[in-house]
This record gives sequence, structure tokens and C-alpha cells, in this order.
Amino acid sequence: MRAVSKHSERHRVTRIGWLRAAVLGANDGIVSTASLLVGVAAAEPGRQAILLAGVAGLLAGALSMAAGEFVSVSSQSDTENADLARETEELRTEPDAELEELTQIYVARGVEEALARQVAQQMMARDALGAHARDELGISEVTTARPLQAAVASAATFSAGAAVPLLVALLAPASLVVPGVFAASLLCLGVLGAVGARAGGARIGPAVLRVTFWGAVAMAVTAGVGKLFGTAVG
Repeated sequence: MRAVSKHSERHRVTRIGWLRAAVLGANDGIVSTASLLVGVAAAEPGRQAILLAGVAGLLAGALSMAAGEFVSVSSQSDTENADLARETEELRTEPDAELEELTQIYVARGVEEALARQVAQQMMARDALGAHARDELGISEVTTARPLQAAVASAATFSAGAAVPLLVALLAPASLVVPGVFAASLLCLGVLGAVGARAGGARIGPAVLRVTFWGAVAMAVTAGVGKLFGTAVG
């Protein structure tokens, strides 16, 4: 008898929860902090003022990202919990209607009605709420909202991203702060785009081009504003 080999698969969709928050946090950390540093440096203040602005931007940005992610994902979690509570009540008071509803969901997906009803009965006998959450509401273990995870990932990756241009501003000669931050940030954005695309199974080229282009635009605009107002004040 031929042995049946165990087939295992690793799907990238399981990374959605943390990948989105991590990429967003790191990208925002690099772009916002680099843009702030470039804008302040273009106005030609002392290094101390540049670094102070960068540190303030890092702390404020990390806390803002954590709070924003926690609040927004908590809202999603509240909505999911409300839908699950409603579904629980409907399963208690109208089990036949819920069975029919689940049956028709499977029918709409191409299963013959008799078989769809049999599947629905078996699914509900095992885990009625889980079946309706997954097949009716689209809520699963993979996609469910995790506010704390999103908040921590966003704050940590924002800080890591922001540390790169801040370190360059600290170490580069005063005359090279702007080009140094600009070049280092674009390089890091390109790496971030490639890593995010690879982790998500997407094409690397478009992802790299997308993040570096908008990062360059943001830094160029703030550099222009800093130069303009620095000259005007001077």
C-alpha cells in the first residue's frame, strides 16, 4: 500500500495582522522623521535643534501610531464582538433559520442543496458560532482584530524606522545632514518595500518604487518648505 505523504502549506495571509501594522509603522517612521529632519536642517539651525526635533518626532510618532492603531483596531474588534453576540442570540432563538442561512451560503458557493444542508448540520453540530462567524460574517482566527498586537507592532517598527535618519543626522557632518538623511532614508525605504513584498508574496519592484517615490516626494517638499522659511526668517 502506497504511503500518503503529509501535505503541509504555509499561507501568507496568516501574516496580515502584524505585517500591515509593521510595514506601516516602519514606513511612517522613516518618512515622517526623515522629512522632519530634512525640513529643519534645510532651515540651517544648529545640530542640537535638528536632533531635538528628530527625537521629539520619534517619540510623538511612536506614541501616536500605537494609540491610533489600538483605537482603530479596537473599533474593528468591537464590531466583530457585537456581530458575534447577535449571532449567538440568533442561534439560540432561531436555530432553524440559521441552519437554512448557512445552507444557502454553501449552495451559493456551488454545493448541491442536499449536501449543503448536510454539511451545515454537521458544522453547526460541532461549532455553530464558529461556522457562522467564518462563513457568514467572514471572521476567522487569521483575520480577527488584535488591537494590542497592532499597537505594539506599529510603535516598535515606527521607532526602528525613525532611528535610521536620526542616527544619520547625529553622525553626519553638518553640511551632509540633508543629503545623508535623504539617501539613507531612501535606501531603507527600498529595503522595507522589498522585505514587505517578499513577506506578503507580492512583486518586489513595484513595492520598492512605490515607497521610495513617495518618501522622496515627502522629503523634497519639507526640505523646500524649510529652506523657504529659513531664508525668510534669516
